[in-house]
Amino acid sequence: MWLIAEYEAVSLFSLRPSATTASGGKTLLAPSPFAIKVAIFDALCRLQPLSTVQRYWPDIARLEVALRPAAHAVVSNVFQRVLRPSRSNAQPNDPDFEGFFQRTIGYREYVHLVGAFAIGLGWEGTAQRDWLSTALINITYLGKRGGFVQLLQAPEYQEVLPPDFISLTQPGMNFPLDGTLQVLDDCDDKVSFEKVNVYDQTKKLSKDDRQPRHVVLPYRLKRSSKSFSWYERI
Repeated sequence: MWLIAEYEAVSLFSLRPSATTASGGKTLLAPSPFAIKVAIFDALCRLQPLSTVQRYWPDIARLEVALRPAAHAVVSNVFQRVLRPSRSNAQPNDPDFEGFFQRTIGYREYVHLVGAFAIGLGWEGTAQRDWLSTALINITYLGKRGGFVQLLQAPEYQEVLPPDFISLTQPGMNFPLDGTLQVLDDCDDKVSFEKVNVYDQTKKLSKDDRQPRHVVLPYRLKRSSKSFSWYERI
């Protein structure tokens, strides 16, 4: 069974690859399976008690995720001022004290998604999951906070995934040779809620809990310069 929802980005999208550090400025062209699953869980937490939503996490972690990308993805390359924690050991009364944060310049990338995109969620069996449909309706952003999206139509159940979707969680047998390779992160299907809970510092995600997915997105580089890269869906 597949549940498909169609969205449109209403602000710039940005999501740093999981292998980069906090100072890395590169961005993915599409939300990763892990980002989508966490967004589903976040939407449910805003609607129901946490004790109730925790029971849904094992099913969310095992979801198959597919994507129909937007028609165009334009990546803007920018430098912007950022604040970083000061590494100086000077005290506030010392002349060398620069404050608790220091000003610096960081490289960032933001994606303008042109056109609608769709997310498909699959699972074994034919039973419908209305709680999952409710979560998709209430998703407000994907990726980095501020990457707002707007639902275009109510999610629909389908028995077969449409051919214009590409799987983000299963190895692709047929992919465009001139597509764009992306390394998207996913979570292991047996990872516990305690490890993904950012408020629980006793248990943290390890390398074994995160699964990299090498996906060739159907995007062809159409035009680029020092300030932008324009990708067109094949």
